[in-house]
Amino acid sequence: MKQTTFATSGFNKYVKKTRRAVFLDEMNQVVPWTTLCKLIEPHYPKAGNGRPPIGLERMLRIYFLQQWFNLSDPGVEEALYESISMREFVGIDLGLESAPDETTVCKFRHLLEKHELGRRVFEEVGRHLQGKGMKVSGGTIVDATIIAAPSSTKNSSGERDPEMRQTKKGNQWHFGMKGHIGIDSKTKLIHSAVVTPANVHDSQPLPNLLHGAETRIWGDSAYIGQKPAIKKAAPNARDFTNRRGTRNHALTEEEQMTNQRKSSVRAKVEHAFLVIKRIFGFTKVRFRGLAKNANRFFVTCALANLFVARRQLMRLQGA
Repeated sequence: MKQTTFATSGFNKYVKKTRRAVFLDEMNQVVPWTTLCKLIEPHYPKAGNGRPPIGLERMLRIYFLQQWFNLSDPGVEEALYESISMREFVGIDLGLESAPDETTVCKFRHLLEKHELGRRVFEEVGRHLQGKGMKVSGGTIVDATIIAAPSSTKNSSGERDPEMRQTKKGNQWHFGMKGHIGIDSKTKLIHSAVVTPANVHDSQPLPNLLHGAETRIWGDSAYIGQKPAIKKAAPNARDFTNRRGTRNHALTEEEQMTNQRKSSVRAKVEHAFLVIKRIFGFTKVRFRGLAKNANRFFVTCALANLFVARRQLMRLQGA
């Protein structure tokens, strides 16, 4: 039986379960902790003559807190001391132990980046969800979003991140990278993800966003003219990308209505970006270089899928 200390004893007369605590309780139930720990365990330091490593699942929980609440390495350390719900989620009792410091958190993140485990976490979560009955259907919606990077050169190197690029969207220039995703048209779950510099056109990674068994593909007008690529990657797929008018050939009323019908399906992809950018706060890169930020993007996509599917997963567990 776990010892009760003054740090965990409840002396408050009025207590309310916060939205953060409810969220963490739900995610604690739906994340496949055992599976993900087995994935990382071969690369995790083993106990030796020095100080024993902190438990793998505890470090993974802290890492996920960073993604859910958009926290830096020192930020998550401070949050663990400030938030009771976060400490309970990680399993830290300040009456018995301290929270892992920011250096330990940083080393764990570097381990995941070094072995490119972000993509493998994304793939493993996808297999987990399919095993729960959330099969990939024949419809895929593709889209891309810009993740901003600092454009200032006021830093130690005196230059912008050389792996990031700039692109123009509408009348505004953006500097950073792009996250490309393919989602299932029925479940709204992300089944494919690609990261590129921001100047790469949305349509270029299209073949890597398809699983190959599609019968229908939706996309905005940026994916016009990709029929050969679609035919090669998904031979049985029909192209339902939106049409675009030109200066000399405006869309007819019928074409506009067709676009509206397509957009009613295509809009589902915005739900995934809503979770990634608004709920989880991944609107800006945190690190220099494409690989580190890509690792974060893949993990965030995996966690977004668990967030979207959490109600169904919890119903299955309660059955």
